[in-house]
Amino acid sequence: MRIGLLGTGPWAHMAHAPALSGHDGLDFVGVWGRRPDAAKELAAAHGVRAYDDVDALLADVDAVAVALPPDIQAELAVRAARAGRHLLLDKPLAPTVEEGQAVVEAAREAGVASVVFFTTRFLRETEEWITEQAGVAGWFTARAQWLGSVFTGDSPFAASTWRREKGALWDVGPHALSVLLPVLGDARRVAAAAHGPGDTVHLVVEHSGGATSTLTLSLTAPPGAAGAAVELRGEAGVTLLPESSEGVVPALTRAADALLTSADTGRAHPVDAAFGLRVTEILAEAEMLLASDVG
Repeated sequence: MRIGLLGTGPWAHMAHAPALSGHDGLDFVGVWGRRPDAAKELAAAHGVRAYDDVDALLADVDAVAVALPPDIQAELAVRAARAGRHLLLDKPLAPTVEEGQAVVEAAREAGVASVVFFTTRFLRETEEWITEQAGVAGWFTARAQWLGSVFTGDSPFAASTWRREKGALWDVGPHALSVLLPVLGDARRVAAAAHGPGDTVHLVVEHSGGATSTLTLSLTAPPGAAGAAVELRGEAGVTLLPESSEGVVPALTRAADALLTSADTGRAHPVDAAFGLRVTEILAEAEMLLASDVG
């Protein structure tokens, strides 16, 4: 499968380009970015072509991987799908439900495969844990904490405009939901949402399986408090999401594997654009509740 990369930021450098160039089943064709100089630099580092015109790249590939802010991703994903290109997308799928629906509809109408790269779903240890817990009955409640210090440390994402505008809810909220939903079931509703320090938010979610979960999400936690944890409690006892010993490149390589399989078989992957849309819908519901929180 010939694949092109849309995006030239830190995530493209540290994850997408290495994974695409090192994948045996992919022919990494080239890079397009909003900054032509950055596209040339990234392309040269991996021995591929830098494209000035995104449509020219789309004409040369079978699929695209996207490492761009969600609003730009949504627009270009629709464009790529309509051109018949398979989609390896990032989270969040889109900044609004309407834009997410447009991506899903374009992919469905074109009959192209899609996979959204929720990192935790493609790390081997955590993926196996999620699959195992999804088969266990009787979960009572869950607690998820996804705490970053993106704007206070030396994070490569400190200059990210969309993260400053959308905050932890939209950046790390998708990670937490990608773990909780397959285990506890879809969200029946966001029962409560409240602000904490900085961009921190607290959510209470009711799930279709009968359990409730609480989420604490932040990009502005003190560096010493940063980290992610998920705890499940139920009839089977207590279990914690394991830490992964892998890096992001092997995870993204598995996401590319999933896209290849979906494209070859025609079967949707569990974390395709439709799942990404469902996460977007839940985030939008929480955002509405937070808008009414004056505490």
